[in-house]
Amino acid sequence: MRNRCVTLAWKAVVAIWFATVAASAQTPRVLTLEEALRIAREQQPQIRQARFLTEAAYARADQARSGLLPQVSATAGYQKTTANFIARPGAVPGTAATTNSGSRLSFFNFFNSSISANQLIWDFGQTSGRYKAAKMLGEAQENNERSVSLQIDNTLRAAFFLARANRELVVVAQEAADNFGKHLEQIQGFVEVGTRPEIDLAQARADLANARSQLIDAQNNYLIAKAQLNQAMGVIGPTDYEVADESLAPVSGEESPLDALSNEAMKGRPELVALDEQIRAQLQTVSAIKGAYGPTLDATAGATQGGTRIDDLGWNLSVGVTLTWQIYQGGFTTAQVHEAEATAGQLAAQLDLLRQQVRFDVEQASLAVRAAKAVIEADRETVVNARDRLRLAEGRYETGVGSAIELGDAQVALTTAEAQTVQAENRLSTARAQLLRALGRQ
Repeated sequence: MRNRCVTLAWKAVVAIWFATVAASAQTPRVLTLEEALRIAREQQPQIRQARFLTEAAYARADQARSGLLPQVSATAGYQKTTANFIARPGAVPGTAATTNSGSRLSFFNFFNSSISANQLIWDFGQTSGRYKAAKMLGEAQENNERSVSLQIDNTLRAAFFLARANRELVVVAQEAADNFGKHLEQIQGFVEVGTRPEIDLAQARADLANARSQLIDAQNNYLIAKAQLNQAMGVIGPTDYEVADESLAPVSGEESPLDALSNEAMKGRPELVALDEQIRAQLQTVSAIKGAYGPTLDATAGATQGGTRIDDLGWNLSVGVTLTWQIYQGGFTTAQVHEAEATAGQLAAQLDLLRQQVRFDVEQASLAVRAAKAVIEADRETVVNARDRLRLAEGRYETGVGSAIELGDAQVALTTAEAQTVQAENRLSTARAQLLRALGRQ
C-alpha cells in the first residue's frame, strides 16, 4: 500500500512537471522596456553607423597628426642596362657634332638603394592647427554619436509605449466583446420568453458583430505596433512576444520651472556640445590656413648606395634644411581664410537656432507631461462613471425599464472611456520620454 502511494505521488509530480513545461512553452515571453533599450543600443544600425563615424573622425585626426612626425622612405632597385654613351650638346667629352659610335649590346648589372628622412621644423602652425581642428571634430562626432543614442532611446520608448497601449486596447476590446456576448445571451432569453421584442435581439447581434470587428482591428494594431518596436530595436525577426505592462516613472524634476529645465538642457544636450566643438575646430582651421602666409622649414637626411656589384657598392650621405615660401598664389590663401571664417559664422548661427529649438523641446515636453497628468485623472473618473452607468443600464434592462439601445450605448461609453484612459497613460509615458530626450538624459 505504501509503495503504491509513493508511485502515485511520483506520477503526480511528473504530471505537474510536464504540465508546467507545456504551459511555459505556450506562454510567450514578455519584453520589458529595459531589455528593449539594451537590444536597441546593441543592434540599432543608426547607433553602429554613428560609432563608425566617430572612429573615422578620430582616424582623420591621426592622419593630420602624421605631418608632425618624421617621414621616412626607402627605395631599392636593380637594372640590367647597357653602358653606351649618347652625345648631347654640352656633354663631355663630345659636342653637338659628335656622333654616337661604338654602341654595343652589352648589358651590365646596376644596383641602387636609398633611404631618406624628412622632419617638419616649423610651418607657422599649419600642420599642428589642422591636427587640433581634426581632433576637435572627432570630439564633436563623439557627441553626435551620443545624440543619436538619445534619439534612439526616445524612439524606442515611444514605440514600446505605443505597443503597450495597443495591447491594453486589445484587452478593452476583448472585454467589450465578452460583455456584448453576455448581453446577447440575456436578451435572447428575454425574447424567447416574450418579455422583449425581437428588435432587441437584432440590436444585440449588431453590437456584438461590431465589437468583434473592433477586437480584430485592435489585435492587428497590436501586431503592427510590435513590428514597429522591432524596427526601433533594430531587430529583424518575429513578434512572438508580449510587451510588458510598464509605464515610465516620473522624471526627476519634471515639475521644475521651465528656466531650470532649460538650463539643464543647454548643458546636457550633446548636439549643442558637438556644434560648439565644430565652431572651435573651424576657428582653429582659420588659424592653420593663415599659417600659409609664412614659410615652411624642413630638415632632411638621406643615404644612397649603388654600383654594378652587390658586394661592392658605393655610398653617399646627405643632410640639409629646406625653406619653402609661397610668396604669391593669386590670393588663394586669403580666399581660403575668408571661406573658413564664413563657415565659422554659419556654424555660430546654427548654434543659436539649435539653442532656440532646445528650449522649445523642453517647454513642449514639460507641458505635455503636465497635460497628460491632468487628462489621466479626468479619464479615470470618466471610467468610474461609465461603469456605474453600465451597471444601472443593465439593471434597468433586466427590470424592463431600459432599452437595448440604452444598454448598448452604456457599454460603448465604457469601452470608449477605458480606451481614452489607455491612450492618456500612453501619452504621459511618451511625454516623459520626450522630456528625457529634451534634457539630454539617457
